[in-house]
Amino acid sequence: MNSPSRRHFARAIAAKEAAAAGAEPMSHADATHYQLQLLQLAEHRRRLKGVMSMEGKAELKRQILPEYADYVAGVLAAGTGAQDDVLMTVMAWRIDIADFAGALAIAEYAIRYGLAMPDQYQRTAANWIAEEFADMALRAHAAGGLIDHASLMRADELTADKDMPDEVRSRLYKAIGLGLAADALPDDVPLREQALQYLRRALALHDKVGVKKDIERLERELKNLAGAAGAS
Repeated sequence: MNSPSRRHFARAIAAKEAAAAGAEPMSHADATHYQLQLLQLAEHRRRLKGVMSMEGKAELKRQILPEYADYVAGVLAAGTGAQDDVLMTVMAWRIDIADFAGALAIAEYAIRYGLAMPDQYQRTAANWIAEEFADMALRAHAAGGLIDHASLMRADELTADKDMPDEVRSRLYKAIGLGLAADALPDDVPLREQALQYLRRALALHDKVGVKKDIERLERELKNLAGAAGAS
């Protein structure tokens, strides 16, 4: 494990190089810290390609992501907005392991400065953020897990004015709606109403998103709660 002094050094170097790059694309001619990070990233990608299991890939990412923590902290602290494929790959990997808080820290930076995803991701950063947040949340829900709807709502807020396919935004709204509904207490009308709004919007954007039964269930629950309130 790196010592505190080595971690501080890594953050300082990353911040210095980001500041030197400014808002222009990085053009590090020498063996800079950024290039060393790219070399490390290439090695980690080779290791990931050798793993066929998606669960195994996720576990490997959990193991290697801490090696980028100090570099990421340095770049975010510099706040210069230079294009950075290492940073964007770390964001993607953090989403892959459901580290939504860690991914959002980079996502906010990426959206603010208009950073692009590395070529292999073949989507805009906003599209990637919305789609991957939604997919991870929906997979967790299907497996009986909880949905972090607060993080999903922040992802939606960050990408609200960005162009993307309606199906992607629809799935994000579906995930938010399901998360809100799952968190609603038995008599929580406002949260159910909010969940219903998201699910209806998801259906409006894409009629095959798979929320009709959830909408019917929420409408039924709200009707029953209204009837119980009227009878009391």
